[in-house]
Amino acid sequence: MQARSMWTALGARGYLGSGWPWRAVAFLASGALLGAVVLVVLVSGFLVGGVLAVGLIGLPLLVLTALTGIPVAAVERRRLRLVGSGPVPAGQHRVPDGPGLGAWLSTRLREPLTWRELAYALLFALLLWPLDALAVALVIALPGTMVAAPVLVAVDGEAKVVKLWTVTTWPEACAVAVPGMLLLAVGGYLLGAVAALRGELTRALLTAKDSERVTELVRSRARLVDAFEAERRRIERDLHDGAQQRLVALTLTLGLARLDAPPGPLADQLAKAHDEAGGALAELRELIHGIHPKVLTDYGLEAAVADAADRSPVPVDLDLKLPGRLPPHVESAAYFAVREALANVARHSAATRARVGAAHDGGRLVLVIGDDGGGGADPGGGTGLTGLADRVAVLDGTLTLSSPPGGPTLLRVEIPCRPSRQTVPCA
Repeated sequence: MQARSMWTALGARGYLGSGWPWRAVAFLASGALLGAVVLVVLVSGFLVGGVLAVGLIGLPLLVLTALTGIPVAAVERRRLRLVGSGPVPAGQHRVPDGPGLGAWLSTRLREPLTWRELAYALLFALLLWPLDALAVALVIALPGTMVAAPVLVAVDGEAKVVKLWTVTTWPEACAVAVPGMLLLAVGGYLLGAVAALRGELTRALLTAKDSERVTELVRSRARLVDAFEAERRRIERDLHDGAQQRLVALTLTLGLARLDAPPGPLADQLAKAHDEAGGALAELRELIHGIHPKVLTDYGLEAAVADAADRSPVPVDLDLKLPGRLPPHVESAAYFAVREALANVARHSAATRARVGAAHDGGRLVLVIGDDGGGGADPGGGTGLTGLADRVAVLDGTLTLSSPPGGPTLLRVEIPCRPSRQTVPCA
């Protein structure tokens, strides 16, 4: 029984003997009570808040009243379990942009789901709960008084059936009670159907739309990218401040020992150890630079791209016109896009020169990387462009590649972003 919904229970045998009619009554009756409370809260909040808003005192009350839809929707989603045990739609509220009450309020007031839940709360308070109460009253009141007629006659000597007629004798009371029981049976089915329809309406109004799910999915992926970039920066910092400093100290110690050692096998071993430590230090520095270059964290995308161009074996012309610092996840994605593109130029293009352009135009960071090589670049050929496209797509960006046979190759990356207020430290 617990695995069924109200609709399937209505079509099954033994419905009246099950708990489903009681669940329908509980769903509609609780909806009537909750709706009346919501009506009082909304009317009081908007009236009092509107009157006091003249002196700005009522603005916090108006804001709280506007957020009433959130708890109402949460309770309604739980009440849906009374009319069915299927998946109850959960709210897809965004994670606040930062800690604290201010960030939470700002996020809630800017997302569409908050206002859709408030609209449902208004509909619930003004229309739905009176219909719930009317359905329970019409289906139970008349049959209930008819079935109770024999008891009322035995106690008071008479029974008034919905104040329409008076029953004073036992034969009349029994004659009224029998059709009353039939009406109660029919009413059980009617209440089940009304509760099922009411539940479907609530489910439809409170279920997140596909566009909202996609938007939240994009935001969650962006949050994962932010967390991943923060972890990369932490690893880079730990390696730079920890292992690299120890290797530098070891290299210096071996160098001093090498100078002090007399010629012979010991000096040769110290020289070998000194060279190995220097090689390990160079490899570690290259590894740190690959994880997350310190120049990108400290000085921003423009300096990091210039550094990548200096490291490229193919000469690179730069045309960087950036307004300042950009969000960290955007700078990181853009930097690794440039680095991957320059690596492909060096490995596959046979180019003699490359160029990198960057600008912020129309709320988007635009990167253009080109070369004068032979062209024919294939994104599916294992050149890293597929992973790069996925990385850009997470930020709602686009990557386009033009590489006809014979060249030239042109890679264009666009990432929506706004300049950050963070300033670049002086060198």
